[in-house]
Amino acid sequence: MATADAQHILIVEDERHLAIGIKYNFEAEGYRVTIAADGPSALAIIKENPADVQLVILDLMLPGMSGYAVCESLREDGNDVPILMLSARTLTEDRIRGMNVGADQYLHKPFDLDELLAMVRNLLSRRARAAGQPARRKLGDEFQFGSAKINFDTFQVTVHDRSLKLTSMEMKLLRYFIENEGSVISRSELLDHVWGLSGAVTTRTIDQFILKLRRYFEEDSAQPLHFLSVRGTGYRFVSQPAEKPPAE
Repeated sequence: MATADAQHILIVEDERHLAIGIKYNFEAEGYRVTIAADGPSALAIIKENPADVQLVILDLMLPGMSGYAVCESLREDGNDVPILMLSARTLTEDRIRGMNVGADQYLHKPFDLDELLAMVRNLLSRRARAAGQPARRKLGDEFQFGSAKINFDTFQVTVHDRSLKLTSMEMKLLRYFIENEGSVISRSELLDHVWGLSGAVTTRTIDQFILKLRRYFEEDSAQPLHFLSVRGTGYRFVSQPAEKPPAE
């Protein structure tokens, strides 16, 4: 039985029998659970008290407003609540799109209940650890490097005074690089700390995200000065590089 101070999970699922089944099992684990049958209802619940919902289990195929749109709306509002996306779609492109709009985990239907519970526990504990540990580098409202200006509070990004719109995952990856400037960051570390998937995403996906950051911020993406590859290891971010890029 959930108590008043139990962690609150919002289930956004239009298949009522599935939503009720998940709710029953999660309440048996001690969580508080609320069900929303569509995207607008879910957004209204969260908007009423953003701090009250600790995690969202979000179906992808919802009536009227897709799970993609719900997730993107939350991230654009600056809400970093953990989002676990459920979908019957198994294509890699669908999983990548989910992460691009800000999902933290992606689970295929039909799923094993124990796996779902394990993912939820992992996301909640990860968020609790992050709340108790300061970032390695303290960022202010804005950060500048090269010709770029980034505001992580408002998601405003400009390069040469031209506005860019980055996805939530791109901003999350960019922030992690800046907070760990100068350090060599492995792909497995990025998978763990940025995606939170511990191997569920291929290294090729990470490389594609790095290429996007280079296109956004490098004067010559083929000769990067800020987002450097470290052969056989991973990547390193440098805000004030040497005049010539190192050989990759």
